Amino acid sequence: MISFKNRLWRLSVLSFAAFAVVVSAAACAGDDDDDDTDATTGPTTSATATAGASASATAPAAVYPMKVKDMLGREVEIKSKPTTIVAVSPTAVELVYAAGGKVVGRTTTATFPEEAKSAKEIGTAYQPNLEQILALKPDLVVADSSIHAQPALRKPLEELPVPVIFAGAESYQQVLDGLKLMGQVLDNKAAADTVIAGIEKAKEDAKKALAGKKVTALALIADRDNTLYAAKPSSYAGDILAQLGIENPAAAQADSGPFPGYTTLSAEKLVQFNPDFIFAITPAPEPAPRLASLTPTIPPFKSLKAVTGNDVVDAKVDYFVQAPGPRIVEAFKTVAAAVSAP
Repeated sequence: MISFKNRLWRLSVLSFAAFAVVVSAAACAGDDDDDDTDATTGPTTSATATAGASASATAPAAVYPMKVKDMLGREVEIKSKPTTIVAVSPTAVELVYAAGGKVVGRTTTATFPEEAKSAKEIGTAYQPNLEQILALKPDLVVADSSIHAQPALRKPLEELPVPVIFAGAESYQQVLDGLKLMGQVLDNKAAADTVIAGIEKAKEDAKKALAGKKVTALALIADRDNTLYAAKPSSYAGDILAQLGIENPAAAQADSGPFPGYTTLSAEKLVQFNPDFIFAITPAPEPAPRLASLTPTIPPFKSLKAVTGNDVVDAKVDYFVQAPGPRIVEAFKTVAAAVSAP
């Protein structure tokens, strides 16, 4: 296993602990966003949701009370159109806004879209404060079907005296499923369909940009002990590569290490795989050193094709690990821009 230079690569215990729980759930506890609200993120902006809401004015109104099946297969009755919503993860927050809604309560690291920042904080995704949730008098709580599937987290949320919907994502398809669910619950199918169409277009645009290119790529992340892990197609990051038809040398490796959907990657194995591209994900926020910058400095890796071709890409952790959801658009763009660059 590689030994990174300590003076260059130190992730704090706290940062890695948060990452470990996130990846082990393949979900989205989330680092703080960098206030990334540029216009390219269209599908998750409130403007798009508002446009969808206007379009839905001509569609038949939903009939409440309604019964829906959430992403844990639970049947939930929604008595009236939700207007006071608490979302208990970054992904849950983004799904609500993408479907034309807004939240009055959010978890601490759920800071996208910009409008969500004005909502009250109700703890973290892994330690939500139930009293603070109830104090907001919500008529709907949106929990995370990935993070909160764990019994210790699921049961207290299910026992809240308000409807609780579990929605989340561990794959491209589940992003679409989560949007459809929230569009149904919020009676705004048009807004959800608009975002879904944007995601599908981003995927197709990326595939067109990569057409005719036969490349191999790995999505890598490192823990605080300097161990590397490669994403397999069963992980969210690995599925993004798979959706674009990119060959993943780690795909056939067995799950190993503490994170489902990832395989421990030795220096020798990385050299053997010798991918054309490396999408390096750093779980800790800046100013922690970026894995993309450090990888080329490690002697065994200097001759890798991805290094000699300057194709080690700094992949944003919220796009690829911590906030699976509508911003998968940006993940597709990141991969396509890297692979199609001259």
